[in-house]
Amino acid sequence: MATPHISAQPGDFAPAVLMPGDPKRATKMAELLMPDAQMVSNVRGIVGYTGEVNGKPLSIMASGMGQPSLSIYVNELFMFYDVERIIRVGTAGGLSPKVNVGDVIIANGAHYEGVLNTYMAPSTHFSAIASYQLVRGAADAAGDDETVHVGTIVSRDRFYGVDPAENEALAKIGCLGVEMEAGALYGLATKYDRHALSVLTVSDHITVPGPDMDAQERESKFQKALALAVAAAHC
Repeated sequence: MATPHISAQPGDFAPAVLMPGDPKRATKMAELLMPDAQMVSNVRGIVGYTGEVNGKPLSIMASGMGQPSLSIYVNELFMFYDVERIIRVGTAGGLSPKVNVGDVIIANGAHYEGVLNTYMAPSTHFSAIASYQLVRGAADAAGDDETVHVGTIVSRDRFYGVDPAENEALAKIGCLGVEMEAGALYGLATKYDRHALSVLTVSDHITVPGPDMDAQERESKFQKALALAVAAAHC
């Protein structure tokens, strides 16, 4: 049966789901990877598709923007649709000078700013980390590509109003980038004993001045991240 936010039926989703934030990006990914993909959900413009890549089933579903929105869909996919692994494919702002616009980050952990993970273990600072199996799958697929980086990011519930000193401090401790979804995704994967990963294209840089991707480029320049996410999904 359908859930309040997903109109698919049991069995409509593959065990592995790629999850961009933008519904338009989800559609583009489905068209690029699975020309025969079937739309299995469309509620409030949040679309989901299922098809096959290299003979293996795969689903793609958007999450919307931010951790509260993502959490709705991840909870329902894990609870009601037997999804085993979710790989976020999105964008991030660069923090570390080691990353450039257009590079890809395989996020093995997410410093977390928000409340969603505070309920996991109330007296403990919960560590939001990715599945080692998926990190290894994506990293192995990247090989020696120097534009692909493995490391930590920070997940925020704020887009505006961040003190620049916070970003500088995170960069100094090796945090590669900032985005708004991975921390909650990793927390929920831990809760349900499932697998999760985020593979992110650096669309702009917060601490190093330079040209950023425009809105059209953010929708289209994700092929390398997408290839690594597919490798992780099927590793």
